[in-house]
Amino acid sequence: MFYRYEIRNNGREDILYLYLNMQEEFSKELGRSNDNKDLSRRTKNFIRNNNINFTGNKVFLIVDGIIVKTLDISNVPDIIEVKSNKDFLDTNYLVNIKYEDNSFIEVSLKEYLLGILSGFFFFKIEKECFKALAILFRTYAYKMMEENNYIEANSYFGSYVPIDNYKLIWDKDYEKNYKYIEEAINETLLCFVTYKKNFILPFIHYCNNGFTYVNKDYPYLKKVNSLWDLSCPNYIESKIFNYEELGRLLGISFDKDIKFDILEMENKKFISKVKINDKTFTGNELIKLLNLKSLEITFIFGNKSLKIITKGWGNFLGLSIYGANELAKNNCDYISILHYYFPEVKIMQYSKNF
Repeated sequence: MFYRYEIRNNGREDILYLYLNMQEEFSKELGRSNDNKDLSRRTKNFIRNNNINFTGNKVFLIVDGIIVKTLDISNVPDIIEVKSNKDFLDTNYLVNIKYEDNSFIEVSLKEYLLGILSGFFFFKIEKECFKALAILFRTYAYKMMEENNYIEANSYFGSYVPIDNYKLIWDKDYEKNYKYIEEAINETLLCFVTYKKNFILPFIHYCNNGFTYVNKDYPYLKKVNSLWDLSCPNYIESKIFNYEELGRLLGISFDKDIKFDILEMENKKFISKVKINDKTFTGNELIKLLNLKSLEITFIFGNKSLKIITKGWGNFLGLSIYGANELAKNNCDYISILHYYFPEVKIMQYSKNF
């Protein structure tokens, strides 16, 4: 994004000189935009996300050796406040949960957040990472209720299970875990995320192969480095299926030969469509049928069995839980985490002054 920066003192204050070149997308936007307020906000996020140790207020943006902007970032809010009423409070905002049998229940937004976030509590997640997740799912609830007037209990983005159901799983840690999740919800009260004034979807995965993926249908999903993920204990998984078992799982009869063709790829790494013998499967169908962790797959064929090696866990879109957790361990707050994995979004907050 930038090739160097300098922090100089003119005798009165520190000034950040941020050097970019016109080949970078961000640089091009700097050169043609006249919205200094938005540029100041994006520049402040840029400084935070790239760990530039600058505490001053004045920034010179230099493109190909020319100062194109002088910005004052002193009054740029981390969170943009918008007017609201008490109805948006987690305890007052009611959501409809739709189950697969088409039955519905009505719960408060707080109950929904407690339930959906509990599903991510199978390993120790730092509080700032949990806050980021809380904001993403609060945004999801606002979006789904606005568009459909219900949230699916089991969706592409997560599964809602009432937090009371975790009493047996967590046993003596139930009260402690409950409080931990509740604090993350309460400390981000009324916060949500938008892109071009629209609520975003909570794209989340557990770990990736070193960077997140782009999806042209969702322009707020950008390629972001997440090298921490390569050290995730769940990064690589290996499974072996004998052909009899594989045939049973896929509904295919294997003879001596197996015909295998990859028909479509996404992002040059994900398998999106594959043909095995005379049957075609989507990548998501393979994941479900074989219980795989991702679509970055290596197939190793043996005489009697197939070995499948997957890298990463999830769809590699949006926020990486493992990467976000590593950022939190290094003192990044939830605002920085969200801006890192969703660089062009705005973090909003309904006013607390009713």
